[in-house]
Amino acid sequence: MRRPERNDPTQKRRGGRSRRPVATRTRRRRFLIICEGAKTEPNYFLGFRVPREVAEIIGAGDNTLSLVRQAILKRDQFRDQGNEFEEVWCVFDRDSFPPQQFNAAIALAHQEGMHVAYSNEAFELWYVLHFGFHQSAWTRQQLIERLKTTLPGGYAKNQEDIFDLLLPIQEDAMRNAQRLLALYSPDHNPESDNPSTTVHVLVARLRENSPHW
Repeated sequence: MRRPERNDPTQKRRGGRSRRPVATRTRRRRFLIICEGAKTEPNYFLGFRVPREVAEIIGAGDNTLSLVRQAILKRDQFRDQGNEFEEVWCVFDRDSFPPQQFNAAIALAHQEGMHVAYSNEAFELWYVLHFGFHQSAWTRQQLIERLKTTLPGGYAKNQEDIFDLLLPIQEDAMRNAQRLLALYSPDHNPESDNPSTTVHVLVARLRENSPHW
């Protein structure tokens, strides 16, 4: 009779224990998210309820190029403290900033190996896309007015429950944002692509790495 091979996983070890594959826990990627707004964007991303060992979310109160430079500084400060992030994201809007600043901010972020979740014209576009597909240009005020009449109970900037209100229709927003961005392919120009957003890309990454999803 052939002897079982020494590394046969079906055989028992001494003491009666069988050799079983050891389950390994996948390490989640860590995110540093620097937001233009001090409250609006951070309140939304904090809705994911990810612990700080997964995501550090900061409302910088800065814009475009200044925001990206601040993100570089914060990333390097964390790194010097031995706190490394696999993904650094800058979240900012087109608004009325000079076009060269907007595209230059995106280019600088990419040059530094960082990601950008931008919105043209404003972050509220991401909220509006939860309720349907829209491809006409918007101003921030128009987006806010639409939300006031669409969201149950209306809309107020910086409200803390916005993530939970929109969560049941988040999949719709992701599909609409992808469809909208595809309209500008292959010649994307973030500064002039109104409306457009890449917030859904960051949302997808957080969903993949959130322990509560």
